Amino acid sequence: MIAEEAAEYIVSPDEEVLRAEYRNRLAEMLKDPEFRKIEGFPIGEDEAILALSDPPYYTACPNPFLTEIVEKWRSERAALRDELGLPSDEPVGSKYIVRENMPIKNYHREPFAADVSEGKNDPIYNAHSYHTKVPHKAIMRYILHYTDPGDVVFDGFCGTGMTGIAAQLCGDKKTVESLGYSIKDGIVHDENNKPITRFGTRKAVLNDLSPAATFIGYNYTTPIDVRGFEREAKKILKEIEKDCSWMYETNHTDGIKARINYTVWSEVFSCPNCGCEIVFSLEAFDKEIGHVKDEFSCPKCSVNLKKEDLDLIFITKFDSQTGSTIKEPKRIPTLINYSVGKTKYEKEPDDFDFDILQRIESLDYPQEVPSLKLPDTQMARVGRMKTAGVTQFRHFFLTRQAHALARLWHIARNNNDKRMRGFLLFFVEQAVWGMSVLNRYQPIMHGRLGGSQVNRALSGVFYVASQISEVSPWYNLGGKLGRLVKAFQQKQKFANSCLTGTQNLGDSNSFLPNSIDYIFTDPPFGENIYYSDLNILVETWHGVRTAPTTEAIIDRVKGKGFQNYQDNMLNCFSTYFRVLKPGHWITVEFHNSKNSVWNAIQESLQQAGFIVADVRTLDKVQGSFQQVINAGAVKQDLVISAYKPTTEFEKRFLIEAGNEQGAWDFIREHLEQLPLPNVKEGVIQLLQERFPYLLYDRMVAFHLQRGLTIPLSAPEFYQGLSQRFLERESMVFTAAQSAAYDKLRLQAERVEQLALFVTDESSARQWLRQELEREPQTYGDIQPKFVQQLHQSKYEDLPELKVILEQSFVKDEKGLWCVPDPDNAAHLEQLRLTALLKEFNEYLKSNGRLKVFRSEAIRAGFGHAWRERDYDVIVEIAERIPESVLQEDQQLLMYYHNASLRQSSQPRQENLL
Repeated sequence: MIAEEAAEYIVSPDEEVLRAEYRNRLAEMLKDPEFRKIEGFPIGEDEAILALSDPPYYTACPNPFLTEIVEKWRSERAALRDELGLPSDEPVGSKYIVRENMPIKNYHREPFAADVSEGKNDPIYNAHSYHTKVPHKAIMRYILHYTDPGDVVFDGFCGTGMTGIAAQLCGDKKTVESLGYSIKDGIVHDENNKPITRFGTRKAVLNDLSPAATFIGYNYTTPIDVRGFEREAKKILKEIEKDCSWMYETNHTDGIKARINYTVWSEVFSCPNCGCEIVFSLEAFDKEIGHVKDEFSCPKCSVNLKKEDLDLIFITKFDSQTGSTIKEPKRIPTLINYSVGKTKYEKEPDDFDFDILQRIESLDYPQEVPSLKLPDTQMARVGRMKTAGVTQFRHFFLTRQAHALARLWHIARNNNDKRMRGFLLFFVEQAVWGMSVLNRYQPIMHGRLGGSQVNRALSGVFYVASQISEVSPWYNLGGKLGRLVKAFQQKQKFANSCLTGTQNLGDSNSFLPNSIDYIFTDPPFGENIYYSDLNILVETWHGVRTAPTTEAIIDRVKGKGFQNYQDNMLNCFSTYFRVLKPGHWITVEFHNSKNSVWNAIQESLQQAGFIVADVRTLDKVQGSFQQVINAGAVKQDLVISAYKPTTEFEKRFLIEAGNEQGAWDFIREHLEQLPLPNVKEGVIQLLQERFPYLLYDRMVAFHLQRGLTIPLSAPEFYQGLSQRFLERESMVFTAAQSAAYDKLRLQAERVEQLALFVTDESSARQWLRQELEREPQTYGDIQPKFVQQLHQSKYEDLPELKVILEQSFVKDEKGLWCVPDPDNAAHLEQLRLTALLKEFNEYLKSNGRLKVFRSEAIRAGFGHAWRERDYDVIVEIAERIPESVLQEDQQLLMYYHNASLRQSSQPRQENLL
C-alpha cells in the first residue's frame, strides 16, 4: 500500500450514504435467527458485530453482500479486459462478454515454477503482528503469474489479509518493481525480461473464522486518511497522558519528576526449606549477564535452589466486577526504567513509587475491561498459564495496565468517524499483548544488554514469565504510530477492491460457484497454533469472539483429533473447488513438520477434486519461534500448486471414465499443465511431478476421488507411458515438451542429482534407478552405497537388496545391474505385482495387528481390492496397520478414505489372486 506519494483518503458524501444503507441492511439481517445459524458465526451481540463491521466490504460475521459485490466486480472485469484488449475467458453467451465479436480464449497458465524467498522487514508486513503471516511480496509473485488486472483472488484463511494487500499492490509500480520486475507499456516483465502479465490492481475476497484476523485484514486493505489518523492518534496519547500520566511518574535522583518507560515485576516464591519469601528477580536473575541463574541460594537459609524447587505465592484480591475474590500470583516491582529528556535511567522502586501503586490499587477497577472466565483450553492446562493461575480475563493485566488500556480503548472507540474509529482501534489493540502480563522482561536484544521491552510476548502461545515488563502506553505505542503513518501512505485507488467476511470456509453457501480467478491460501497447521484460543485476548475487547466449534485444528481439549482436522480441511477445499473457475489454479502455502498433516492437506486437496501439479518451497527468511529453536523443524514452508480440471476435459472424461483411454487422456492433460524444469546456475532441476511413479499416483488419485475403477495396473501403466510419451532423465514429456526440454538441456551444464534416503521399498527402487541410470554397476558396487542411504522405517519389512534388484532391474552380459527397457520393465513389474499380491493375501489371512509389513504389498493389495470393489478388504487391513503409518502414506490414506465411503457388509474375497 505504499504509493509514490502521500494522499489523503476522504469518503465522499454519496459513498457515506451508501455505507449507511448497508449498515441498516446488516442490522436487519442480524435479527434473523437463520442468519446466525451459519457455521462459524462469531460469538457476540448484534451491537458489537455492527460496531466492528464496515459493510459492505467488511463484516465481522458472514458477509451477506459477497454475491452482490463479486457480481459487480465480474462485470467490471469484463469491461476492463475489453479496454485492455484482452480476450474474454468467459463462456460463450455469458452476460459478462462486453462485445459480441470479442475474441474468446481459454485461460491457461503453467504452475509458478520457482522457489520464492521474501523477508519480513517490509513496513506493511510489520504494521501489525499476528501469529503467522506470509509476506505479501511473496504472494504478489503468484498473483502476477496467475492473474490479470481486475481478476478476483480468494483466500478463505486470510489471517491478516496479506493476500488482499498483495492483490492491491499488483497495481503499485514501486512495489512491483521492488520484486525485481520491470514495467514497460503496461506489461510486467520478470528478472529475465520475460513478459508475465498486465500491470494493475486485482480484486480480493478474504475470509477467516477469526474476527480479530478479519478486522486486521480489513484495516490493512481499506484506505485511511493517514494525516487524519496521525492527528487523532496523537490526541489519544495526549488524552491518556492527561488522565494517566500520574500513574507513570517517578522521582529522578535530584527529585525531578520523570516518566516511566517500563517497570520490571517479579513473582515471589517461597523457599521449600525455610519458607521465607524469595523475590525471583533479586535472587535468581544475574543482572550482569541478563540471564536467570541455573542455581541460586535462599537469602535466609542459604540452601541451593533451582526454580522448579520453589512454590509460587498467591494473594487474594476482591474483584469488583464479579463481587467475589480472586487469586493472583504475588508480584512486586524490582526495577524502573525511566527517561529524563532523551536520557534513560534505571532505579529500584522507592517509597514514592510504592505510594503511586497503592493509589492505583485503591481505584475502582475499570468497567471497560471485559469480565470473562476463560474457557478450558490446551494452553490453560499446561506451562506457566496453569502455574500462574490465569483463569479470568483480568488475570492478563496488572492493575495499572488495566486502567491504561481501558482508557485507550474508550477514547478510540468513541471517535465519531466510523472509518477512523476502526483504524484507531487497529492502532490501540496492538498494545493489548504488550501491555499484559505476557510481556516478558528480556534485557538482552541482538546479543547485548539494553534491548527494547516492546512486544516481548512469546509468539503463538500464552506464556506468563516470572519477570514481566510493564510498559507505559507511550513507550509501547509511540514508535508504532510513526511506523503506521509510514506504512499506510496510500492512494485512494485501492478503495473498494477488497471484500472481507468472517465465517467457516467449509460452509460454502455464501460463495458463488465458478466465480474466482485464483486462490492463494495459508491453511491452519494442525496443532501448531491454537488460533481461536490466542485471539481471545484481543477479541474479548472487541466483544466479538471466534466460534471455535468449526475451527480446523487438532486440539485434544476440544475433542478435535486428526480425522476431525482432515474432515474440516476437506470441507474447506471443497468450497475452494466449487468457487474456482475450471482450468484455474490454487496455491496452498503450508508449514508443518509432521508428514501426517502434510498428507492430510494433499489428500483433502485431491479428494475435493484438485490435481496437484507442483510442490516448491517458500522461504520467509526470518524463522518462527519453533523453526528457530527446533533443529528438527522444517525451515522452509512448502507451496503446493494444484488446478481444477477444465470443463471440456471433465465432459470428455465422463464419456471415457473408467477405461484406458480416459486414463491416458488424463495423463496428457496433466502433463500439459506441468512446467518445464528450471535451470538454476547452469543445472537443470529435476521436476519430480514428471516422474512415472508420481504420474501413476496422480492417475490413481484422479480415479479414486471420483469413485471409478482404476483401468490400468502399474505394469500396464508404465509400459503404456513409454509407448505414448517421451522420457528424459526419468521425467516424462509430451512430444512438444520434449523438444523444448532438449533445447533447454543443450543450454545447461548438467542435470541435478536428487538426494534420496531409502526408508522403504518404493524409495529404494527410486534410489537404485537413479544410481543405475548413471551407470550399470555390480552388486558389490551398489551394496555399500545402499547401506549408507538406508534409514529403514521400523514398520517396514524391506526385502533384501538382491531381491529388489531381481524384481525391478536386469543384469547385462558383464554381470552389471542396469535399468531395463520398457518391455522388460513391464514384464518384471507384472511378476513383482503377482508376488506383492501373494504377500498381501497372507496379511489378509492372518489375525491381529500388522506390526511389520511390506508397504508395497499393502499398496498393491489396496489397488487390486479397489478394482474388485472389495472395499471391506481395504478398510480391514487399513485398520490393522499402525495409524501413524496410514496417516503418513498419502496413497494408503486415499484408498482407505474412499473405501470407507463405499464399504458394505458383503463378504470379502477369500483370495485376491
